[in-house]
Amino acid sequence: MAITAEQPVTVAPLDEAALIARIKAKLVEQNAVMVVHYYVDAVLQRLADETGGRVSDSLDMAAFGAESAAQTLVVCGVRFMGETAKILSPEKRVIMPTLQAECSLDLGCPADEFTAFCDAHPDRTVVVYANTSAAVKARADWVVTSSNALEIVGHLRDRGEKILWAPDRHLGRYIQEKTGADMLLWQGSCIVHDEFRAEALADLKRQHPEAAVLVHPESPKAVVDMADVVGSTSRLIRAAIELPNETLIVATDKGIFYKMHEAAPHKTLIEAPTRGHSATCVSCAHCPWMAMNGLVNVLAALENPAAHEIQVSEPVRVEAVRSIERMLDFSRARGIVTRGNNDA
Repeated sequence: MAITAEQPVTVAPLDEAALIARIKAKLVEQNAVMVVHYYVDAVLQRLADETGGRVSDSLDMAAFGAESAAQTLVVCGVRFMGETAKILSPEKRVIMPTLQAECSLDLGCPADEFTAFCDAHPDRTVVVYANTSAAVKARADWVVTSSNALEIVGHLRDRGEKILWAPDRHLGRYIQEKTGADMLLWQGSCIVHDEFRAEALADLKRQHPEAAVLVHPESPKAVVDMADVVGSTSRLIRAAIELPNETLIVATDKGIFYKMHEAAPHKTLIEAPTRGHSATCVSCAHCPWMAMNGLVNVLAALENPAAHEIQVSEPVRVEAVRSIERMLDFSRARGIVTRGNNDA
């Protein structure tokens, strides 16, 4: 299904206007700022832009929150994003529209099982993707994003280190293939990106031979191998601007289409097909937990922040921030852009 305009919002127009007005007033009243992931509803992305917040990927959301003068961060995304914001901003209140918004990569890598896995391989350097819990980050030596993982893992390979990687097996395989590093992979996957299928994508490409294919590396190998550009959410948005192609087939969560269309308004964006696609659902590529974020529960969080607050114990936070800061220090030293260019 081609998308050449903003995605429709899910709240009736009159209700939407009233909710937005109340949210804006509460943000000012509570010295709060919204940080919103690319995959949530377009109305929340637009509201963050209008109120001085940030729409980005998970680590940049947290970094922006840490740098902001606001004392309350409203994190619209999934739980690990709220935890990461709290890790980098322990002095601030971090609230989320719903604490039930999870992530399949996070859920698929429980901290106790992961710790046992690490303990069984003490000779390996533990590198985890940002899409993990605070407790998993605390056990890691390094946290990485999909935009700096190749350089960090390549650096560790050059030092002769063997890697224990978690949680996404597709991203891990992609990094292993590109760097030649010795990597032991945790077998997790994203329920959205794992659904893209190469055969259906090839059929779509035959229908649109002029189109470029943009793929997130959490996708299966056969899909990644068909891509013209592979990269993080921010990288794919930049590709939409930079590529000469007027038509783009995009294999990532379709929440990205709001910012992608904003960045490249004259291009035609087509959702890559997923398993089980049909006439009524060409692509089902939208995280159900991201979809739990909405205007109603943003307002609820601002009106009753105690019930929506993210907590990270100080011992866990101290260990987790160490692995995140190691990544940030490396990225700064290597001149890797870390603002607006780090996906989870």
